[in-house]
Amino acid sequence: MLKILKNLKESILLVIAIIILLCVQAAADLNLPDFTSKIVNVGLQQGGIEEAVPDVIRESTLNDLNYFTKDDEKIQNSYELLEKNEKNIEKYPALENENIYKLKKLNKDEIQELEKIIAKPLMILTELTNESNADKIKEMLLNQSNLSSEQYSYMSQMNIMDIIKSLPEETIEEISNNLETNLNTMSESMISQAAIQEIKNEYKAIGINLENMQNNYIFLVGIQMLGVALISMLSAVSIMFLSSRVAAKLGKTLREKIFKKVLSFSTAEINAFSTASLITRSTNDVQQIQQLLTMLFRVVVYAPIIGIGGILRVVRTSTTSMAWVIALAVFLIISIVLVLFIVAMPKFRKMQSLIDRLNLVSREILTGLPVIRAFNTQKREEKRFDEANNNLMKNSIFVNKSMSLMMPAMMFVMQGIMILIIWVGGHSIDEGIMQVGDMMAFLQYTMQIVMSFLMISIISILLPRASVSANRINEILETEPQINDKPEEELQKFDESKKGLVEFKNVSFRYPDADMEILEDIDFTCEPNKTTAIIGSTGSGKSTLVNLIPRFYDVTGGELLVDGVNIKNVSQKNLRSKIGFVPQKGILFSGTIESNIKYGKENMSNEEMEKAAQIAQATEFIQNKEEKFKSPIAQGGNNVSGGQKQRLSIARALAIDPEILIFDDSFSALDLKTDKALREELSKQTKNKTVIIVAQRISTIMNADQIIVLEEGKIVGKGTHEELLKNCETYKQIALSQLSEEELEKKEVK
Repeated sequence: MLKILKNLKESILLVIAIIILLCVQAAADLNLPDFTSKIVNVGLQQGGIEEAVPDVIRESTLNDLNYFTKDDEKIQNSYELLEKNEKNIEKYPALENENIYKLKKLNKDEIQELEKIIAKPLMILTELTNESNADKIKEMLLNQSNLSSEQYSYMSQMNIMDIIKSLPEETIEEISNNLETNLNTMSESMISQAAIQEIKNEYKAIGINLENMQNNYIFLVGIQMLGVALISMLSAVSIMFLSSRVAAKLGKTLREKIFKKVLSFSTAEINAFSTASLITRSTNDVQQIQQLLTMLFRVVVYAPIIGIGGILRVVRTSTTSMAWVIALAVFLIISIVLVLFIVAMPKFRKMQSLIDRLNLVSREILTGLPVIRAFNTQKREEKRFDEANNNLMKNSIFVNKSMSLMMPAMMFVMQGIMILIIWVGGHSIDEGIMQVGDMMAFLQYTMQIVMSFLMISIISILLPRASVSANRINEILETEPQINDKPEEELQKFDESKKGLVEFKNVSFRYPDADMEILEDIDFTCEPNKTTAIIGSTGSGKSTLVNLIPRFYDVTGGELLVDGVNIKNVSQKNLRSKIGFVPQKGILFSGTIESNIKYGKENMSNEEMEKAAQIAQATEFIQNKEEKFKSPIAQGGNNVSGGQKQRLSIARALAIDPEILIFDDSFSALDLKTDKALREELSKQTKNKTVIIVAQRISTIMNADQIIVLEEGKIVGKGTHEELLKNCETYKQIALSQLSEEELEKKEVK
C-alpha cells in the first residue's frame, strides 16, 4: 500500500494543504463543546457572569465581605473606587447614593486566586440574605446572647448583618468558622453557583440590567460558536474537495502507469495476467484505492487529533469521574470491529478475484457469441456466467450484510453511551459535582471520541480490500518485461548496406515455463526484393516464427538479425519502425477507414493512403460506401466483413512504407481472385522490400522466391516451389491436398 501512496508526491502541496485544514477543522470541532458549556453554564445558569468575582461592588457589600474572611486586605486591594461622573452613574445608578468599587485589571491567574478567596464570603452573604436562613440565624444569635426583653425586642427588628456587626469580634470569628466548616462539605461548583447568585443580587442592587447582560453574553458566545462552526464547515468542504482531487489524480497516475507498463509487456506477460484481469486492475482496483484515499487523510490526521484531543479535554475538566464511560464506549466499538474484521475479511480478499472471473467469463462469451450461437451452447454459457455471477453476488451479499450490521451496532453503542452519560451526569448534577453545561460538553466530547474510533474502524474495513487492490496493481508495476531494450549507450545502429535483410541463425524458441522447444535450429535468410513464404501444418510454429522478427517474443537460442544487427541490440521502436506487420487475425480500431489506414503514420497524405488501399484491393468496397474513406469503423471492425478487415489491415501495413513486410496468414479470408490480384500488385509495388508470407494455400506462395516448410518446429524443406515438389515430401503432400498435379505443374491458378 505504501508503494502506491508514494505516487502522491505529485500532489504533495495539496496533501500538505489537506493536513493543515484537517488540523484546523479538528481544533474547531474540539472547541465547539466548550461554547455549548459556556452558553448553558454561564449564559443560562449564571446569567452571563463567568467568574464568582464581581466586576463592581457596593462599598457596604465590600465591607460586609470583610467580616467573613481573613484576606480582606487582598480583596480590598483588588478593587478601586469608581469615579462619580455622569457616564458611570448612568451605567451604575446606585453610584449616585453610594460608593461603588470596580475590579482592577487582573490577569487570569489573579482572578482565579481572588475567586477562591471571595467565593465563600459571597456565599455566606447569600445564606444570610436568604429570608428563611436569616431568620433562623438571627433567632439562634439572639437566643445565645443574654439579652433583656427590651434588648431582644429591639435587636429582633435589626438587619442580620447589623446584629453580627454589633457582636464581639470573637463571636463573629466563631460564626465565620462555623459557616466555613459547613461550606467545606460542599463542592466548589455549588459554592461558585451560590456566590454568583449573590453577585446577581449585588448587580441588581447597583442597577445593572441582568437580562441584557445575559442576552449579550449568549449572543456574543453564540456568534463565536457560529464562527468556529463556519471555520469547521469551510475546512470540511475544502478537505473533501481537495481529497477528491488528490484521489482522482492518484487514480489517473496509477492508470497511466499501468497502461504504460502494459504497453511494454511482451505477449508472455499479457497472457500471464490475462486481458480481463488487466482491465479489472486498471479500473476496479484503482477505484478501490481512490475510495480509500478520500477517507485516509481523515483517519490518519483528523481521527487521532479528535480522539486524543477529546480525551485530554475531558481529563483536564472536572468530569474525570465519568472518563470510564469513554473507555467503555471505545472497548465496545473495538470489539464490534474485531468481530466483523475476523468474519468479513476473508470475503473482502476474495472479492477482486471474483470480479476478475466474472469479467473473464463475460469477455469470453461476448467475444465468442457467434460460435456459441452456431453450436447452440447458450444454456451452457448462461450456466457458466450464472455461476461466476452468483459467486460474486453471494460474496457481496455476505460482505454487505456484515457491513450493514456494523452501523446499527455502532449507533446502538452511541445511543446507549448517551443515555449512560445523561444518567450518570444527572446524578452528578443532583449532587452538585457537575453543571448541566459540563455534562453536555462531556457528551459532545464523548461522541467526538467515539466517532474518531468509528472512522478508524471503517477504514480498517476498507483497508484490506484496498490493500488487495494495491498488491494487484503493484504486481503489474513491478513486473519486469522479458523483452527489454539495452541501455542507450549499448544500442547498435542498423547496417544500411544490409537494408531489409532478415537472418535466422540456428534460432530456437520455447515459451516461458514450457518443457520443450517450439522452434528448433531455424536457419534461413530473407533477402530484399524477394518473397519468402512459410508453410506447414497447423501447430508447426509458422506464426511463432514470424512473431520473433518484431520481438513479440525473444529467441531463446541462436541469433535473429535484421539489417545485419542482432535485434536484441537495437531498440524495439527502431526495429518495429522497419516492419509492416499484418497479424493472422485482422484487428481494426474504432474510428474511420482513413484513421485505420493512417494508424501507423498519421501525417501521411491522402494519395499515399489511397495507394495503399489500391494495392490491398480495398478501393472497390471503400468506393461503394457512402462516406468513402470517412466511413465509420465499429469497435473491433465488427461492421465490415472478414475479407474487408484483412484488406484494411494489409493497407495499414503498406501505408507506412516499411523495409520488411510480414503477412501472417493474412490472405486466408480473401477469395482466390482477390488473393491473386493482391499478390500481383504487391510484386509490382514492393520492389527492394523484404516480403515474408505465412500461408496455408499453396496458390498463395507457389511463386515465392523461397519457401520454408516447417514441421513440428523444424525446417524440413527450403527452396522454390519446383525444388520442394521434388525433394520435400511434406510440401508435396500439402500441395497435392489442395491442387491437382496438373495445376501444380502449371504453377498458376486461373
